[in-house]
Amino acid sequence: MQRHKLIFLGSPGVGKTTAIRAVSDESPVCTDVQSTDEHRSTTVALDFGELTLADGDVLHLFGVPGQERFKFIWPLVVEGAMGLILMVDNSQETPFDALDFYLNNFSWSIAQLPTIVAVTRMRPDSRPQLADYVRHLGQRNFNLPVVAMDPRERKDVLFLLNMVVALIEKRVAAWN
Repeated sequence: MQRHKLIFLGSPGVGKTTAIRAVSDESPVCTDVQSTDEHRSTTVALDFGELTLADGDVLHLFGVPGQERFKFIWPLVVEGAMGLILMVDNSQETPFDALDFYLNNFSWSIAQLPTIVAVTRMRPDSRPQLADYVRHLGQRNFNLPVVAMDPRERKDVLFLLNMVVALIEKRVAAWN
């Protein structure tokens, strides 16, 4: 049995806590408190859940707080991680600004760890489209997979986690 530490990161309200709740074997540990901004609640330390895979491997799922004022905790939570899920809310007025903020603040981890960009609140007529995210990442010299997902849907989150685990296994195989 192997244990993999995976990190969900992104802006407040993007769905990190919701995604962890959707797949956790048990009720996750959440540190949400009442928020003073546009969100009903916000994570102030971290969220934690676990998911046991069919082969017995266990995914430890951590959600980091999205506000910049909590960035001191980010390196502590990311330490020992095997992969990152960078979530972006497509309904934000400027989703690329949020994406760039996390690319800049986690560039040291993204360079070392398998990372997937998960775009939430996508509709068929949404702008930008997934191809726009791929293009934007390429302009920033990041070659990362981009997928649309609904963090409330267990199947979407499981698909995303399977992608990250596959990237981790590919990297481990390359090391051997």
